[in-house]
Amino acid sequence: MFVKVTRTDIIEGLQKSANIIPAKTGAAFLRTIWLSAENGALRIMSTDSSLEFVGSYRAEVVEQGLCGVQGRSFFDLVRKLPAGEIQLKLDPTGQTLLVSQAGRNYKLPTSEKSWFQPFAEFPQGEHVMWSGDFLQELIDRVFFCVSDEDTMEAMACMYMRAVEEKVEVCGLNGHQFAMCGFVNDDVRGMLPPEGVLIQKKYVLELKKWLTADEIELAISQKRLFFRTQDQRESFSLPLSYFQYPDYKSFVGKLSTPGVSELQAEKAALSEALDRISIFNTDNNRCTYFQLETPGQLTLQSQGNDTGAATESMEAGFAGELKKIAFPTRDLLEILGHFHSPKVRFTLTGAEGPCGITGEDDADYLVIIMPMKIVEETYYSEEASA
Repeated sequence: MFVKVTRTDIIEGLQKSANIIPAKTGAAFLRTIWLSAENGALRIMSTDSSLEFVGSYRAEVVEQGLCGVQGRSFFDLVRKLPAGEIQLKLDPTGQTLLVSQAGRNYKLPTSEKSWFQPFAEFPQGEHVMWSGDFLQELIDRVFFCVSDEDTMEAMACMYMRAVEEKVEVCGLNGHQFAMCGFVNDDVRGMLPPEGVLIQKKYVLELKKWLTADEIELAISQKRLFFRTQDQRESFSLPLSYFQYPDYKSFVGKLSTPGVSELQAEKAALSEALDRISIFNTDNNRCTYFQLETPGQLTLQSQGNDTGAATESMEAGFAGELKKIAFPTRDLLEILGHFHSPKVRFTLTGAEGPCGITGEDDADYLVIIMPMKIVEETYYSEEASA
């Protein structure tokens, strides 16, 4: 193999390729970046045994060939080289890759060629065009609700399925749920009836690869494929086959008779919660919502070592509920995903699911479970006197 490339043409692909390989752990073949020179291009490939990245970049191919090098070392070397042409040449023994640039010469040991396994090819035929920035936004709005625990199986996955005339994307971790719906007939028609599950760790890597540009999407029986519109880069990940919980059961509770409704200004509520969080402790992470005064919401928190906070603000309320508690930081994060100036809380009870929506956030719903209220005084004016 002998190929001439410019640093500018390959550095981004090398970074994306290096991002998915294990830094130190795992077998040596998984830490390899594979370089294939053919047909006037240099293909850069890497895998962690699940994710696969393939990029093709323009090059002057003097001699075709394939070799593998230690991925992190090769990327770090090219990253630290100045702009300009780089020559990559495999020595006659095939055991060393010679890297040269304007009087700079380096030798990198190569990996065993027997380690190379063909990468999954982007499916020929049916695929759809999709907006990369829209997919990024979808991920952002549900990702925080996906469980971090791999042992949680389906709840450690982002779920996407076709429902009636739209597509729903969901995240669930046991105490929070987020669902974002959108209309795209092409994507909807491609999804299998059971939907697709993508493990959270793979979604995180997909987000790193995505840009705001248009992408191509394809689905096989086992993998989900993404490709840039110019077909220069592709990224694929395995699908999971767990049974996703029936979220319609608890979403339906928001429509039952007797629910209470609270409406508040998002900015004012977020600012108040941020101040009140100062008074939270590891043992008391809540903000208490007092709903007894008409037209007014009172927020409270108290801690043994931190003191107490009380803030009142205007709010609209209808219902019988008098008091409810939410984990402050979780609620702050949720509010940050809404664009609406006002948010609506649908309260099913002091310990029942609470749905949060906004007028300017069509087809977006977040459900949070309240925390159990334990009546205990941590701090009082008398005690501080």
